[in-house]
Amino acid sequence: MKLEIRPMDSRDKTAIMRFITATPEFKPAEVIVAEEVCDSYLRDPSGSGYCIFVAEVDSSVVGYICYGPIPLTEGTWDIYWIAVAVEYQRRGVGRALLSFAETNITKASGRLALIETSSKPEYERTRRFYHAQGYKVVCRIPDFYAPGDDKLTLQKRLS
Repeated sequence: MKLEIRPMDSRDKTAIMRFITATPEFKPAEVIVAEEVCDSYLRDPSGSGYCIFVAEVDSSVVGYICYGPIPLTEGTWDIYWIAVAVEYQRRGVGRALLSFAETNITKASGRLALIETSSKPEYERTRRFYHAQGYKVVCRIPDFYAPGDDKLTLQKRLS
């Protein structure tokens, strides 16, 4: 499988929305926000505050990642969104996208990458993925998203 990672362009939005919508962990409200973030990036890539890249296999978009610097910090970045088409999960696409983002963050003098996720059982596979990439839970806010759904912040030191 030959994987290419490149900046998102307007032709990619339909594919991205298709696999975000098909990802059961993303609630309908989150899908709306993901689309708004993509639209903001497409309107003004350099001024949006987001970096969005897609992973392509055989000219088909099979994954994407959105990340950006956290305002008012020195070198701390958020990994906002990462999603991979179901048929390409567990084939290294997510790992390649995350590694690509970390490399770019480091080149931009980034020193920390943060990821927020849910504590709910259906996110266990997601959390295992991040742990396997070197991310550690550094914060837990009980009942943040809803009663019984804690917000977990994961961190990785990049430099």
